[in-house]
Amino acid sequence: MADAAAVATMMRSQARRGPDSCGQLMRGRVGFGHQRLKIIDLSQRSAQPMVDPELGLDLVFNGCIYNYQPLREELEALGYRFFSGGDTEVILKAWHAWGWRCVERFKGMFAFAIHERESGRVALARDRFGIKPLYYAQTPERLRFASTLPGIVAAGDLDTSIDREALHFYMSWHAVVPPPLTILKGVRKLPPATVRVYEEDGSFTDRGYWAPPFSQEGEDAGRSEGEWQELLLDALRTAVERRMVADVPVGVLLSGGVDSSLIVGLLAEMGQHGLSTFSIGFEAAHGEKGDEFVYSDLIARHYGTDHHKLFVPSDDLLRELPGAIEAMAEPMVSYDNIGFYLLSREVAKHIKVVQSGQGADEIFAGYHWYPPLAGANDPVATYASAFFDRDAATLNRHLGAEWRNGGTAPLEFVRRHFDQPGAADPVAKALRLDSTVMLVDDPVKRVDNMTMAWGLEARVPFLDHDLAELAARIPSDLKLAGGGKGILKEVARRVIPSEVIDRPKGYFPVPALKYIDGPYLELVRDALSAAPARERGLFSPDYLDMLFDDPTGHITPLRGSELWQVGLLELWLQTHGVG
Repeated sequence: MADAAAVATMMRSQARRGPDSCGQLMRGRVGFGHQRLKIIDLSQRSAQPMVDPELGLDLVFNGCIYNYQPLREELEALGYRFFSGGDTEVILKAWHAWGWRCVERFKGMFAFAIHERESGRVALARDRFGIKPLYYAQTPERLRFASTLPGIVAAGDLDTSIDREALHFYMSWHAVVPPPLTILKGVRKLPPATVRVYEEDGSFTDRGYWAPPFSQEGEDAGRSEGEWQELLLDALRTAVERRMVADVPVGVLLSGGVDSSLIVGLLAEMGQHGLSTFSIGFEAAHGEKGDEFVYSDLIARHYGTDHHKLFVPSDDLLRELPGAIEAMAEPMVSYDNIGFYLLSREVAKHIKVVQSGQGADEIFAGYHWYPPLAGANDPVATYASAFFDRDAATLNRHLGAEWRNGGTAPLEFVRRHFDQPGAADPVAKALRLDSTVMLVDDPVKRVDNMTMAWGLEARVPFLDHDLAELAARIPSDLKLAGGGKGILKEVARRVIPSEVIDRPKGYFPVPALKYIDGPYLELVRDALSAAPARERGLFSPDYLDMLFDDPTGHITPLRGSELWQVGLLELWLQTHGVG
């Protein structure tokens, strides 16, 4: 029999992700629990877990199917009858009509589980970019799954020891740990674009259903830049418009960069008035500015948005940092986490859904490591030198004695990925890796975790899969132009003011976490000297001494603090009661 108490515990651990209502279904060997954030069909008819007695199916679902209305019409034409008005029931009917391949028809973000009562099968599915998370813990006796890793840990009775290979990824690839790995041996994550079907005996079959095409074939080979721009602008309009599907207002997280500004411009072009926009800034530190309000203000004024600016003083940042760490499904080192966490706290006071500009850099080659790849003799080495925080030899010096074993898995992973057929050149190979792996387990995960911690749903139009497929086909040189994102910038000029396009590339600056000092230094020192940290021995004492002797002097190639990286891991483990 399924453990009702364990399901209830997991639900409580995720209550902030779905604060509007909750439900639990226990059916013999299968138990489902759900915390709901009401976005589409606000009535109880779309409550979850959803049971379809006519079709013999049970469902729990996180996300949004943006094209649920045309899919519903198609299913109604096939004879299906609906009892609700939302997208949840469309998944049930689609599964019955088309089986596991129904996911190929969905345009949206989703993680769901379906129980077929007649066959006893349970299926898990995740969207193409893994925008919605899906963690699981499987033993010979049982399967547990949840939207967060701590949700599974909360239910107890699993292996919470550190996964050595995941640790090496975390320390090498700027905290990116690819699926199915997580930092804990007993918890795995379902890869994006995957449907897994479990039989009653616990055996399962995985089916991958999507991979973007990184080459130009057929008529694509002869397209002019102008033709690519027209296709891109049409795809952008469609992607942004799709993400306005909701029965509640939708706003925009406005950083002032070209990506979020373009979303605002396209919505204005579609006739949106009084759009709510939100920006955040932090105190400066070590001469580094902590906000980009000059650009977000420009866009807000230009389009007359209902703009909200949040300035976070240092003491507020310190006070809220533990909450941001608690909200992380996995340890994530990027400073953006606390930024999104605090911004989401403010946004959730006003609305429940926002569009965000994440994904554009990985789709359109906006990062600094792409241009050097164009003429690289050894693309893997070039990529690693720009992105990796440390090579294998350095990793072995930095880790504690029992955690060393060469640390070559991250570089080998990148090499295997680059060696796969289908990408036309080194830049395309890197974009394929970043958009299907790195993006999923860094920017996308970050946005989901930090927004959902406040019951806020973030939608990412640049990860519309139709748009991403088009972007993958666009020649690399058009993406690299203009210092990166060239073709996107040229299209943006037709929509938004050039001042936010012809500007230095920005990011969510949180100087206090890059140049660790004062109370932040004490927070990290306490975590790394605590009994659990000493017992684990993840890091070499000599390495830690070096970091504490010069806390601001050790910055990774991606402008990250090494001290924050190791401290954050220990803070996360201790926050979630691991060791």
